[in-house]
Amino acid sequence: MAIFRASEVHQMSDSELTEQLSKLRLELMQKRAKVSTGGSTEDPGRIRELRRTIARILTEQRSRKQG
Repeated sequence: MAIFRASEVHQMSDSELTEQLSKLRLELMQKRAKVSTGGSTEDPGRIRELRRTIARILTEQRSRKQG
């Protein structure tokens, strides 16, 4: 799954944002589950990037609802 920058998120349609958000949340949940069971991730910075990308998408969705 790719990490999206703010400019890329801004260019996506509403349906694309919703779809990507669900995929990213699923991946984040899987990574967190792996870490909580005692496993180690191959890329520890990936969780942080997933959280930031999810925040970017949510911010864009809220800004579209307001105006």
